[in-house]
Order: sequence, then structure tokens, then C-alpha cells
Amino acid sequence: MKLKSTQFVLLFMLASLAAPASAIDGVSLELGHGDRTSMGRVGVQWDWHQRWQLSQNLVASGYWDASLGYWRGDSSAAGARDIYDLGITPVVRLSRGNPTGWYAEAGIGAHLLSETQINDHRRFSTAFQFGDHVGVGLRFGQRGEYDLGYRFQHLSNADIKKPNDGINFSQIRFSYHF
Repeated sequence: MKLKSTQFVLLFMLASLAAPASAIDGVSLELGHGDRTSMGRVGVQWDWHQRWQLSQNLVASGYWDASLGYWRGDSSAAGARDIYDLGITPVVRLSRGNPTGWYAEAGIGAHLLSETQINDHRRFSTAFQFGDHVGVGLRFGQRGEYDLGYRFQHLSNADIKKPNDGINFSQIRFSYHF
């Protein structure tokens, strides 16, 4: 299934309209690279507004992350060089429970790709992919409004169909919380 870039933009805009703008708790920008592919992604986040005290110094919380990404393949390779990526991921975050400070997080979500091949060496077989990540970061600012982190992300179709090459990205992520 191939989708045109305009269809992806329309899908993302419709998904963003599904929730009132006042419900959006943050916006993000991610830049990364992996497997001869560069990527960029913008996203919006909705906090779960729920906290679980795991120990005296450890709190679990979470948020929804909706994103629209663009992948650019190595210009020297054959095959598709551009992929658009639409994703939604629930993310669990572990921290000390303060508005500022260090955190670790993990998420597993769903992604829809505009193409099923990037360059000549990565084949995905399906446009639907699972995206999982682990990351660490620091929230800072007077209210903890700034967030700078590192993520390692893997996308693949979980053997729904072969081949299942998957792709890995190392990413730097900056977000702003309203």
C-alpha cells in the first residue's frame, strides 16, 4: 500500500483535529540517523495526567505521542529515497517525580509508512510498522517546560510478512511542554 505525501499530511491534520487544541500538552522535534537513512519528525503530546509512585524516589507517568516524520535515504543507493511516517505511541516515563530532572522512558506504538523500501537494502513488506524506543533525557526550565533527550528506536513489522528488515535510528529529541 503506497500513500502519497499529501494523503499523509491530511491524515495527520485530521488526527490533530480529533482532540481539542487545549488538550495538547507539548510539541516535539526529533532528528536522527541510522542504517544509511536520516530522519526528522515533529510531534504533539498528550499527558496521561496519572502518576504511579513506585518507590520513595521513583514515579511512573506517561503520555501519548502523535508524530509525522520524514526519512531521507542515502543518495548513492537505488530504490525509494523518501518515506513519510505517521505514528502514534503510548510512552511510559520513569523519573523522580519532580517537574525537572533526569528521566528514562520506553514506548511501543504503531507507524504507517508511505513506502515499503528505503534505498536498495531495506525492505519492510508492509506499510504498517511497530515502533519501539528506549530513551533518557533531562527536563529543565523554571516549570520543566524544556525537554532534551536521546532515543534509540527500532521499527519493524514484527514478522507480519517477510522480508522484515526493520530499521534502527539514534535520535536527539527536543520538546516544549505548555
